[in-house]
Amino acid sequence: MTARAMPTPDSATTPWYRQRWPWFLIAGPALVVVAALVTAWIAASGADPVLAEDYYKRGLLVNRTIAAQAAPTAAPSGATLRFGADGTVRARLAGATEVELPPTLRLKLASPSAASGARTVVLVRGADGEYAGRVDALPPGRWIVTLEADAWRLPTTVVSGALADVRLGSTE
Repeated sequence: MTARAMPTPDSATTPWYRQRWPWFLIAGPALVVVAALVTAWIAASGADPVLAEDYYKRGLLVNRTIAAQAAPTAAPSGATLRFGADGTVRARLAGATEVELPPTLRLKLASPSAASGARTVVLVRGADGEYAGRVDALPPGRWIVTLEADAWRLPTTVVSGALADVRLGSTE
């Protein structure tokens, strides 16, 4: 004769949903389902907008800017800018030979406080090797000064106060 275990009175009369172990086994998958639903709700309600429609063009511009900042051997090591009271601007490059000098330079002047935005001045090379140009009257304040050619760009300098003599890069 085979021996059979006799059910205890508690387990025979108590339904499964009043037992502790089925709920313990169901709790893990139920928590995962709740977490998945919360994650789906967060993803659907908080979608990030596209920040810029022309992101590809901006990326190409960044690549072009980085390539311009990578100084080739023909780039000057620095420059000295002199701003005259009559609006003239003169630039003398340091560390470049006469053969390497471009015919024109671009001087960019930007003021964080000016509503007019950045100003760009084209400086033309003279017979004496200096570059000259003219800029409208600049009020005293904080100015971000950048000097560049087609193949290179000198490090940007921030000037506070009136623009008089500005040094970019190494001028020695």
